[in-house]
Amino acid sequence: MATDTVDAALKAVPELATKAGPCITDKLLIEGDHGWTPTMYIRLVQDFGLECEVAQHLAYYYGDRAFAIRYGVREYAMTAIDMIARRLRLSFLNVQAAREALPLIVNTMAEELHWDEKEKQRQTDLAIEFLMNEMGEQVNRASKDKIPIDLTKDEVKMYIERFRLIDQENKGYISINDMRRSFKNFGDVHISGEELHEMLREIDTNMNGQVELDEYLQMMSAVKAGHISATASRFARMAEMEHEKAQIKKKIPVERSGGGL
Repeated sequence: MATDTVDAALKAVPELATKAGPCITDKLLIEGDHGWTPTMYIRLVQDFGLECEVAQHLAYYYGDRAFAIRYGVREYAMTAIDMIARRLRLSFLNVQAAREALPLIVNTMAEELHWDEKEKQRQTDLAIEFLMNEMGEQVNRASKDKIPIDLTKDEVKMYIERFRLIDQENKGYISINDMRRSFKNFGDVHISGEELHEMLREIDTNMNGQVELDEYLQMMSAVKAGHISATASRFARMAEMEHEKAQIKKKIPVERSGGGL
């Protein structure tokens, strides 16, 4: 933006070029860049026991400030809503994750801002109200009962089979790790954590961080009706490929399978 602004100014008023040269913003180190290296995230994994994907996310977005992540409070984040919405932006990325992280966020901010128990509870209540009303958590929960499942018995049976193929551990739900594994099985190895969370957020109508069977059936009913986004459609296609793979395995006779007695 700075470069575009300076370039436009120089073009509009050429005599400025004698007083100011080209924009140098892209050569300046911003906050967090001074100690950053491409492998810095490894230290986060080693020092804090973070998952590799989490460490890479923090290093990419916060640079060397990732080691002192609570610095957001010292840059005028004065409420829990400030932190989850305007600093971390977690409420926009994943409402359920923001809800789960809220106690830790409030406790950390309380240390910095000297909140007592009453203020901590007030901050928590305000943040939950924000997530429920402004971030759509309540709307998504309420809408769950309004989405009809318009599938035949045979379709329901088929989609239950697909659901169970992805839920390999028979947990009764599909986790984000199940989704990641299935996509990688079919060659989509570069799908990012953000893409997976976006997919989960769209399908997970009760906002509990997982895809349950009724939510999956609602999604497939939406696919059938043609009312679905490209994101959810991508998930549906992955489930279809899991099913096709299982069907192919069933059709291969033992004598051609390359093993067995």
